[in-house]
Amino acid sequence: MLKPPYTHYDQLYVYNFDSIDLGIIDDPDLIGTWIEDDTAILFFHKEKKELVTTICNRSNAKIIYEANLNYQDWEAGLDITTFEVPPLIVAPIWEAEKLNHSNNSIPIKLDPSVIFGSGFHPSTRLCLETITDLIGSVPDASIKTMVDLGTGTGLLSLGAAKLGVTEIRSYDNNPFACSVALKNVALNNCEQQINVMEADLRNRLPDAKVDLVVANLYKGLLLDFFTNSSFWKARYYIISGFIPSMEEELLKALPMTQLKLVERRKNGPWRLWLLANSPLESP
Repeated sequence: MLKPPYTHYDQLYVYNFDSIDLGIIDDPDLIGTWIEDDTAILFFHKEKKELVTTICNRSNAKIIYEANLNYQDWEAGLDITTFEVPPLIVAPIWEAEKLNHSNNSIPIKLDPSVIFGSGFHPSTRLCLETITDLIGSVPDASIKTMVDLGTGTGLLSLGAAKLGVTEIRSYDNNPFACSVALKNVALNNCEQQINVMEADLRNRLPDAKVDLVVANLYKGLLLDFFTNSSFWKARYYIISGFIPSMEEELLKALPMTQLKLVERRKNGPWRLWLLANSPLESP
């Protein structure tokens, strides 16, 4: 996350350790620590060879790899900038002044950090667009509760909150992602609406008895959810994170006697389904 004196991301210095037991790392240039299984990935604004040596010596950890890359390269060559999904306008915090010139839009201020969910990946954008369309089209603004599975930066939860969803539970198994999401929730004054929680979704299925479940996840986890009857308790589902070659297997796993496929959307190779629990009508 961005902390003073930093106001934006430029160069990323990345160190991947073969252990998560690295001790306390209190460094002003630390962006965050990404835990992945039994490894830890540290992101810095500056090169940290001496600190890395100290960490290795005190913890007996070893470096798996290290890298120095531009932030734009980390974001797959994309320039993270302000964009609109009407009525929402999303601005990275280094462009927050642009929000002041959009009187007819609903603003979201975002620190994307190095976490999935900046809004520039096609599946994230598809989900945000579908959330805005669904909430805007369901009669009587009846989408009031939501579960966001794999929240990342928290962007999708923030979009729903800004559009009037009052109770949102946002889950991620990455502690760093949860920290970033919590910061973004605070930046947008949505603490009363959004509850960010760390959870390994492979082992824990959150209560899905809500108006809307958003699951922008990988195929294996989606299949696990699809075959669990407890997952199918919501009124609506936004499912994404897959490409056409995965659709047949995913479709076969859906309990279609219970569900209605309301809409199928695409952005490049990425696909999204809007599902409704029967006997609900299409919004």
